[in-house]
Amino acid sequence: MKPKNWFESINLAIEGILYAAKTQRHMRYHFWVAAAILIFSLFLNITKLEFLILAFAILFVLFAEMINTAIEATVDLLSPSYSKLAKIAKDTAAGAVLIASIGAVVTGYLVLYPHIKEPFTKGIEFAKNSPEHITFIALVVVIIAVIMSKAYSKKGRPLYGGMPSGHAAVAFAIWIAVTLITRNALIAILIFILAGVISHSRIALGAHTVFEVILGAFFGALITLFLFQLFG
Repeated sequence: MKPKNWFESINLAIEGILYAAKTQRHMRYHFWVAAAILIFSLFLNITKLEFLILAFAILFVLFAEMINTAIEATVDLLSPSYSKLAKIAKDTAAGAVLIASIGAVVTGYLVLYPHIKEPFTKGIEFAKNSPEHITFIALVVVIIAVIMSKAYSKKGRPLYGGMPSGHAAVAFAIWIAVTLITRNALIAILIFILAGVISHSRIALGAHTVFEVILGAFFGALITLFLFQLFG
């Protein structure tokens, strides 16, 4: 069915990501590895260009896994019974994911190894990270955590329902980030109220229960606070 509006198109696209995370074990592994690498990069003094290269390598692997899932679903639809050509299509798509993964591993090695080696020669010390960089990674990690939680619970749609509330998680993650960056009580209170309004709207719309919203708020706030305390 054709999407009625832009919001519905985005929801269906995210639903595709969530479907892949729910049904494909390797997709979940890729998400966990992506979150781990992003957090690990905060320990290292990598440049913006190096971070951009890592991000594209990660996105390319996720993209390849999504295409592989789409091809598998299409082949199963067109050829429910065993077919040699169907096997070739699936194997080739899986091979594309493998190539993308090998490329990502090589890229990660070339980018990260010099920074991993340095602490052993010059002593271990934490890299200094800008608040904006920590905020960006915190939001990405929060989103990945929400996707993984919904994938394991197998409830709700990406932007409607499920455990926990992604809107509440992101809203309270932003509240923590803004509070720690600005150190301004008035701004912190205003952002907290805004996060509360966003969270309450999810309950009012019937998209989430109170527990799902509270859990989402804790998800976002605690992950962001932890990353800021560790790397800020």
